[in-house]
Amino acid sequence: MRRALILLVAVPACAGAQAVVTSSAPDGVAVTVYRAPNRDAAQALNLDWLEGYALVTERRTVDLPAGKATIRFEGVAAGMLPESALVTGLPAGVREKNLDADLLSARSLFARGFGRPVTLRRTHDNTDKVTEERAVIRSGPDGGVVVQTQAGFEAVNCGPLNESLIYDGVPPGLSARPTLSVETEAAAPARVTVTLAYLAWGFDWQANYVARMSADGKQAALTAWVTLASSDSTSFIDADAAVVAGKVNREGGDDRPDAPDGELVFRCYAMPQQVYPMAPPPPPAPMMMEGAMMDIVVTAQRRDSAMMKAPVMVSQEALGDLKFYRVPMPTTVAAMAQKQVALLDQPKVKVSVFYRTDIYGEGDSEVRQVLRTRNRKEEGLGLALPAGQVSVMEPHDGAMLPVGEGSLDDHAVGEDVDIVMSRSTGVMLRTSQTGSGDRWTDYEATATNARPVPVRLEAKIQFGDGQKIATPSAKLGRKDGHPLWAVTVPANGTVTLRYRITDAPDP
Repeated sequence: MRRALILLVAVPACAGAQAVVTSSAPDGVAVTVYRAPNRDAAQALNLDWLEGYALVTERRTVDLPAGKATIRFEGVAAGMLPESALVTGLPAGVREKNLDADLLSARSLFARGFGRPVTLRRTHDNTDKVTEERAVIRSGPDGGVVVQTQAGFEAVNCGPLNESLIYDGVPPGLSARPTLSVETEAAAPARVTVTLAYLAWGFDWQANYVARMSADGKQAALTAWVTLASSDSTSFIDADAAVVAGKVNREGGDDRPDAPDGELVFRCYAMPQQVYPMAPPPPPAPMMMEGAMMDIVVTAQRRDSAMMKAPVMVSQEALGDLKFYRVPMPTTVAAMAQKQVALLDQPKVKVSVFYRTDIYGEGDSEVRQVLRTRNRKEEGLGLALPAGQVSVMEPHDGAMLPVGEGSLDDHAVGEDVDIVMSRSTGVMLRTSQTGSGDRWTDYEATATNARPVPVRLEAKIQFGDGQKIATPSAKLGRKDGHPLWAVTVPANGTVTLRYRITDAPDP
C-alpha cells in the first residue's frame, strides 16, 4: 500500500534582526541562456535534467543603514553558482558573500528536524479516527523514517496506519526562497542601486526548424523557433531574455549537484516489530523484499509549456566568435517551464536535395537524405544559423506532410549548410563481393531508387591504409580524401558501380 507522507508546517513570524537588509525582488532582470556544452545539435532538450546555464543580471534598490550590514537578496536562481556572483554599486563593496541555498522543502525540513520534537499524527483507515502524540526524529532523510515516542523507537508508515509528521516551526537556516547574502558597510544611511550578476545551472535552449519544400523540390520555406527552458524553481518576470549560440569554454567542470534537491523519498523495509523498547539496532542492509517496500514521494516538479501568442522575432548580434540572439520585448522566463519565440522566417530558400552514404566493404550502406543550401542572401538566407533540429515537410494532395527529421550545426554567413535527415527507406545501396585474388578484391555496388522521381546519390568509398581503388566502371571524384561515386539514380530504377580494391605490395 502506498501512503503519502504529509508535511504540515506552522511558520512563525520572524522579527527582522538589526543591520539585516532584505531585498525581496529585483527592479529589473536580464537572463542570457547558454546551451548545454555537451549536448549534440541532434539531441532534444532533456527537460528532466537541463545541463546548460544562464547569466542572470539583476538590478536592485537597497536602503543601507550606517555601519555594518548584511544584505539578503531573495529570489535568486536556486542553481546559482555562488563563486560567480558579483555585486557592484555598494559604497564600500562586499566583504563576504554566502548562498543561503538550504531551501525549505520536504527533504531539508526533515533533515534539519533531526533530534527535534514533532507531532506524529495517525489516521485509522477503517474508522478515520485521528490520534496525535509527541515524537522526536531519529533518522536522516535517506532510508526509513524513524522517530522516538514514549513507547520507544518506531518506523513511520510501516504499519497499518496512515501516519504523518507535523512540525512546530521552521528550523533556523532554512529559507522559503533561494537567497544570497552579502556583508558590507556604509559610513551613513543611503539608498543605492546595485547590480547583482551570477551564473546559474539548470537552463538550456535550442533552435527548432521547419522546412516546407516546394513541389519541384528546389525551394523551401524555412522557419525556426528558439525554445527557452528552465528547470530552476525561480521565475524571472518580464526579463530581458537572450540566448547565445556557439560553445563557450568554461573552466571548472560541472558544478551542478548530482541530483535535484527538495525531493524526499522514503523506503520502508519489513521489520520484525514496530516498537523497540531500547535503542534501535544498526540499520538493516538495503535489501528489497517483495511486498515490503513502499516509496513515499512528498514533492514533485511540474513543468508547463508556455508559447507566446504572437510570434516575436529575435534579433541577431555579434558577440566575439559567438552569436547573440536577443528577444526584443520583455518576457517571463518561468520556473519549471519552456517558452518559444520566433527566430527566422525565410519564405524562399534555394535548396538541392540529394542522398549520401559511405561504402565500407560489402553489405547494406546507411543512406540519408540531405538538403543543401548556402547561407547567403542570394540563396534566401544570409544570417547566422544556430544548431538545432529540423523537420522537413513536402506537399501531398494539397497538404504538407512530414517526410523526415534531421539536424544542422552552427553555421556562419557564407557557409554551405547540409541538413542531414534520418535514414532513407526509398533510396538504398548494397555492396557485394564479386571476386578476390592474392592482393585484390572486386566489389559491385548497386543503388536502388523506389521513388517516382530521379535522385542524386553521393557515395564515399572507404578502404584501409595502404589500399587503393582500381578499374572503376564509372568516373569517380574525390571528397574528404576518399573516392566519391556521384550518380543520378533514375525513378524506380537502379545503377551499378564495379571496382577493385588492391593492397600495396610488401616493402
